[in-house]
Amino acid sequence: MLYQLVEWQRSLMTPMTAAMGDLGRTFVHSASPWSMLPGAQRVAAGCELLYRLGKEYEKPEFGIKSVTAHGREVPVLELTALKTPFCNLLRFKRYADDVDTIRALKDDPVVLVCAPLSGHHATLLRDTVRTLLPEHKVYITDWIDARMVPLDQGDFGLDAYVNTIQQFIRHIGAENLHVISVCQPTVPVLAAISLMASRGETTPASMTMMGGPIDARKSPTAVNTLATTRPYSWFEHSVIYTVPARYPGAGRRVYPGFLQHSGFVAMNPDRHFKAHWDYFLDLVRGDKDDAAQHVAFYDEYNAVLDIDASFYLDTIRSVFQQFDLPNGSWFVDGENVRPQDIKTTALLTIEGELDDISGSGQTEAAQALCSNIPAARKQHYIAEGAGHFGVFSGRRWREKVYPVVRAFIRQLGPPASKSAVARR
Repeated sequence: MLYQLVEWQRSLMTPMTAAMGDLGRTFVHSASPWSMLPGAQRVAAGCELLYRLGKEYEKPEFGIKSVTAHGREVPVLELTALKTPFCNLLRFKRYADDVDTIRALKDDPVVLVCAPLSGHHATLLRDTVRTLLPEHKVYITDWIDARMVPLDQGDFGLDAYVNTIQQFIRHIGAENLHVISVCQPTVPVLAAISLMASRGETTPASMTMMGGPIDARKSPTAVNTLATTRPYSWFEHSVIYTVPARYPGAGRRVYPGFLQHSGFVAMNPDRHFKAHWDYFLDLVRGDKDDAAQHVAFYDEYNAVLDIDASFYLDTIRSVFQQFDLPNGSWFVDGENVRPQDIKTTALLTIEGELDDISGSGQTEAAQALCSNIPAARKQHYIAEGAGHFGVFSGRRWREKVYPVVRAFIRQLGPPASKSAVARR
């Protein structure tokens, strides 16, 4: 019933929100007599703030149209390489019109970025993709809002997530592939590659795991504490709701995006209040650059998606309550997940020094679990001064973390050969 109430509230608020946006523009438009009134800028700023607090936020675009690669500016086209009901595999295809640049682009390593399925869209990793693109061929998992997936497509649980990652790896080609998983997907990605190794399949050249809960028992954060202090039944009955009739996924049980967003804000309410107050002041002062930065951040931060209930509840139980992966008790479709079976895939684990979501040691735990990867092909890196988001976005990602990832891919993972990438 809560989901329906939220939808009714949105419907009621939409005209008022739109009116605030129009009114705010009226008080700043150069042709409007209202803009000449004393305090017009302050009124406009207040209206704009109310508009942004009340509006719905759609999925943002990656918006990466070109990059500078091998000394040339090359156009980038976003393509769907493979479609599945709950996730699309996107490819950022780079183009060139001279032979030398084409050859250089073909010899760049192939990277699969596994984006989190934890509330935000894959576009949260825009900076990750943009930084990788000049020197890599980049694919990314683009998770679909569960409320948009019809019921006849079935449920999507943690096992299905693992199978989807394997499907994408096989589609791209594992031999010369470098997999980068950010936050939540570190667990299913490690499971996917472990199972491939156990079956004797070719596994990716390298896997980079960044800020994820491989072993959530280590340095527990507020996220871990919530999961361990509440019984499984509490999550099942308190945060799972049914998608209303207006969506294609009507009747699907989900963890709604609006609840996830409330949880994100509740973790740092003072920080968000200050950010919005500063935005109001920037508008009053006419500081367009700082105001634009606020808009860009919250356009992304406020855009959330619903998660299928099966996946969410599986993750709560397996990752945060039973610790199945580090305990060796995780079975996917009846197969035991054995990271010790991985022998040829190089491993890089990365943690942020100030990460308040995945605590210190949680990601590094993969190093001990992957006991049969030679020590020379394993590396751990701590990004000093970086919080959770700083590991994959922003200045610290670009200046500190990315150089480590780039060097690791080139030193410990075999480069993509021309024959292997000719078909891509």
